Amino acid sequence: MKATLVAPTRVSAAPTLPPNDLNRNHRHQLARVGFGLVLVFCLTPWASPPLALALGLVLAQTLGNPFPTFTKQYTAKLLQYSVIGLGFGMNAHSAVQAGRQGILFTICSIAGTLLLGYAAGRWLKLGRHVTHLISCGTAICGGSAIAAVGPVLRAKDEEMSVALATVFVLNAIALFAFPAIGHAFSLTQQQFGLWCAIAIHDTSSVVGAATAYGKEALEVATTVKLARALWIIPVALGTAMLFKQKEVKVKIPYFILGFIGAMLLNTYVPATHVVGPWLVQAARLGLTVTLFFIGAGLSMKAIRSVGPKPFALGVLLWLVISTASLYVILHA
Repeated sequence: MKATLVAPTRVSAAPTLPPNDLNRNHRHQLARVGFGLVLVFCLTPWASPPLALALGLVLAQTLGNPFPTFTKQYTAKLLQYSVIGLGFGMNAHSAVQAGRQGILFTICSIAGTLLLGYAAGRWLKLGRHVTHLISCGTAICGGSAIAAVGPVLRAKDEEMSVALATVFVLNAIALFAFPAIGHAFSLTQQQFGLWCAIAIHDTSSVVGAATAYGKEALEVATTVKLARALWIIPVALGTAMLFKQKEVKVKIPYFILGFIGAMLLNTYVPATHVVGPWLVQAARLGLTVTLFFIGAGLSMKAIRSVGPKPFALGVLLWLVISTASLYVILHA
């Protein structure tokens, strides 16, 4: 028989990804695992708002945030629901007393910060929009104020991003620094609650710092800060007039009404005392997760986008309002 030679069949190799794509995919998978582990940890009794923020910052600077759209979308909502839940642990009579003590501070500090911001912005030769956004964020309630005033100004996305990044970086510093400073000056619970409500930008960091200091400080800080947040409305309307903007809509912080309603229920409806502690605990967990989301969103790119001049303005305003309010609280 005549033997026939058969050519060996060539087996095609499986397509391989370039090394850079492999490293990117591997890094993304690690980031997803790390995000999930930290998120689960934030729901345990060992987590705290400052620690959650720190873990979020570490994740952002190392592996990166694998869910930027998700964290950006749900951070504000989770914070608002958490603040409402905290209302079930507060007494309306104590809150009114704390609000009365903080009203004069609120008016003077808001007016003074806006005026100083205008002068310092001109000195630094910053644009009017960026100057006003950072000033409003410092004067009232950080990112919430910027988000409300920005559309009134018809600010550009870059201007909003710069202002938000400035405020969030300073918030992260304040969350760690303020409790230590409070203990160093031997501030009482009431003094610290009032101070951090005035001098820390965002409600999330105010509540986080006050939680680390004590229960009474948390009650005072939350009440004063939310009363301060109501000033978003007149400041936004004043912004529309000052910058001659017409046909604009002012974003009203309706969640504050939810906080007041929860506080009234806790004070005057004894039946809510059964579920109140559970709702407060859930709110504290929600706040911890919120700060983790905020930390995870502070990438190095966001920090670098601030630039020296806007960051200098933010630091100047923050230092002035922090030191001035602390001096008044200690000597009043």
